[in-house]
Amino acid sequence: MKTLERISQFVGGTFAVWVLLFATLGFFLPNTFITFKSYISPLLGIVMFGMGLTLSGSDFKEVFKRPKDVAIGVIGHYIIMPLVAYLLAIGLHLPPEIAIGVILVGSCPSGTASNVMTFLAKGDVALAVSIATVSTLLAPFVTPFLISVLAGKWTPVDPLALFKDIIEIVILPIALGIIVKAFFKKQAQASVKMLPLVSTLAIVLIISAVVAGSHDRILKTGFLNFCRCHTT
Repeated sequence: MKTLERISQFVGGTFAVWVLLFATLGFFLPNTFITFKSYISPLLGIVMFGMGLTLSGSDFKEVFKRPKDVAIGVIGHYIIMPLVAYLLAIGLHLPPEIAIGVILVGSCPSGTASNVMTFLAKGDVALAVSIATVSTLLAPFVTPFLISVLAGKWTPVDPLALFKDIIEIVILPIALGIIVKAFFKKQAQASVKMLPLVSTLAIVLIISAVVAGSHDRILKTGFLNFCRCHTT
């Protein structure tokens, strides 16, 4: 068990390396990793369930202790990131499907990865967790609105369908994780030690599947961007 915990800590601490590795593998071995594409929603649910297991009353207390700091973080998160994503899409003249993806990423809430990065950077983890918690709870309302406003020029967006997806994939698994922790506290605390390994595995499989599924588009877009840079 101790060995697994050490492996989990190592994998969590080298998260960025695994992301780059599996993204590369997904690009060069698309036929291998495309099979995981149908499991993206369940894998996201697993990550969110794990996040629910890590939440406690102290995470929500921090919101009331430091409401100004949390509010600044959440507002900045839902203003700066979406606008930067939108400006990148416009400035780089990205194809519609790529532009929508960039804006979607910029409009999504922060998750467990941001908390891990804050911890590794010796930042204010309590504040990061509070911002991630609040931004996640607001996501069903804010993310569909941002996507509709910023990405509506490229494709029709159904805010209600997006709202339902976020509820099913994000909010419900987090709520289930909180409930499981409340009723099975000891088991939940023991399993939390393995979360970096499980979450990282789920995330890198998602990334590799997405890259594999977008292999041809990435090749085409990369070549187009190279031509644009060359001509300018």
